Amino acid sequence: MTVAAPESAPRAIPAERAPTSRAQPHRPFLKWAGGKSQLLPVLLPHIPAGIETYYEPFIGGGALFFALMADAELRPKRAVLNDLNPDLVATYEVVRDAPDALIAALEPIAARYLAAEAPERETEFYAIRAEHPTDPVEVAARLLFLNKTCFNGLYRVNRKGEFNVPHGRYRLPHILDEDGLRTASVALQDVEVRRGDFEAACAEATARDFVYFDPPFHPLSDTSNFTSYTEHDFGADEQIRLKQWNDVLTERGVGVLISNSPHLWIQGGYEFSGYQVDQVPSRRSINSRGSGRGPIPELVITNPQRARATIEA
Repeated sequence: MTVAAPESAPRAIPAERAPTSRAQPHRPFLKWAGGKSQLLPVLLPHIPAGIETYYEPFIGGGALFFALMADAELRPKRAVLNDLNPDLVATYEVVRDAPDALIAALEPIAARYLAAEAPERETEFYAIRAEHPTDPVEVAARLLFLNKTCFNGLYRVNRKGEFNVPHGRYRLPHILDEDGLRTASVALQDVEVRRGDFEAACAEATARDFVYFDPPFHPLSDTSNFTSYTEHDFGADEQIRLKQWNDVLTERGVGVLISNSPHLWIQGGYEFSGYQVDQVPSRRSINSRGSGRGPIPELVITNPQRARATIEA
């Protein structure tokens, strides 16, 4: 399917347009490349009150989910979180169901790493990176450790699904945040966590629900595609399938919010179908060069159903 890009550029909206009355959100328990904490002031005004079920098929760090759970007005009655990354899904389940066991497993790892000198830290990092635990608590402890000590909190795997991000060399990384994990566990109570394709993740969504899609961004250049967090690519065909699935949800009357990269063909496909496409600045911090970590545009896409301030009872 090929859609011509429209002649007009997307409308740019400043981040400071958001209201200031929102409750301060909980912080995600993971650092995540492309995480949306910085864009919450832009994203939150798009969320209607009265959501029956909130779906997030690409959960990542979950910044928007945790912000909604901290907001009495916007908190949904039910939430379904999903991802294809098996270790990430296991970690969310462990944080929800067994935070004490996770803290107990992570504490000696963090203490041993922080007590070591730089060369020993690097050795410890690569030894843990090479492990392949199967116990869910150990899987979650490993992911949290790697997330807080690897380069820029990036989660990237190779074609075999093996984590391959190098050591980050932080002086005092905050590996174990007990309060943050316990707070996240409270927010995740009664939340359904799934592992699967984005369509299956919200297949039952209705007009009383809301879906936020934050897919892996289509790379802006041939050299910037280094953020794959499963062994499966999310390329142009998947972006097209995501657009088609959003059309299905829109026909059902489901409110949809999408974050995506500022490619003309992505912009054009959504604008051609009547979606509102706004452009916001977003700071990226995963460039290997410090000079390349500046603001770049990011698309915030909404369908007509999103415009309702409150979902009707």
